[in-house]
Amino acid sequence: MKIILCPNPFRDKGLKAAKNSVRLLNAAGAKTAVCFPFPVDRASLGELDPEIKIKDLKTELPDADFLVCFGGDGTILHAAKDASNFGVPIVGVNMGSVGFMAELEQSELEQLTRLISGEYSLENRMLLDVRVIRDGRTLFRSTSLNDAVITKGAVARVIDLKVYGDKILICNIFGDGVIVATPTGSTAYSLSAGGPIVEPTAENIILTPISAHTIQAKAMVLDKNRLIDVTVPKQSRKTAYLSVDGGKAFKLFAGDTVQVTRSRRCLCLVRLSDKSFYEKINRKLERRIHS
Repeated sequence: MKIILCPNPFRDKGLKAAKNSVRLLNAAGAKTAVCFPFPVDRASLGELDPEIKIKDLKTELPDADFLVCFGGDGTILHAAKDASNFGVPIVGVNMGSVGFMAELEQSELEQLTRLISGEYSLENRMLLDVRVIRDGRTLFRSTSLNDAVITKGAVARVIDLKVYGDKILICNIFGDGVIVATPTGSTAYSLSAGGPIVEPTAENIILTPISAHTIQAKAMVLDKNRLIDVTVPKQSRKTAYLSVDGGKAFKLFAGDTVQVTRSRRCLCLVRLSDKSFYEKINRKLERRIHS
């Protein structure tokens, strides 16, 4: 069995958790590889333990059985796209403040050996395919585990957006923007904007306006197969910005359409505990309130 350990070096200081996990898993009979989930300037990290050899994630994924992320939800989001391409299940170890997607805390690393003994279950999470269409051409493509967010940017103004479902107008949004989220992403930005909490194993598309100035613009839970188009009206003189899973913003102009559909792929998360979603969400939300 081969297990990739994927630490966020800015969360797992000195890669201590990853190193401890290498020892645990190797002693239990697994092969391991340590890979960063995103490009890292090695010089910014200082001197790393010479025992740890950092390998390339995409090279190691094809024959991997599991991928363990050490960080917050952002670390899992970084690794999710590559892992889903190869169908490799992810285990999250929370090194941040909340970690809604993480299965384990830093103090529970011993539970990783259950991957080898088969004492786990798998949970599929819905993904979204996102693209930007301009004058009939696709200029941007991405896959989202959490959300696609269309906003006005940092400028103190509002934007006008039209949201369609299967080419039928759902609503006009006059405000700060709109979030198109998965059930997994319902506890991220969508929740902060007033959207509903949806069980992560559900298959729905959540539409959440951001600071809307119109009474009709309400959060909605849509069918998983709905084709969502968010358009910047052609007569608009304002630009907007698209960010997928908190990534680099893509600038949108008048007439652009952000198209969001359910992806054919999904992300597989590993479950090592028998705690229900409700137990976890209540504990993590309480932790966020008091952090």
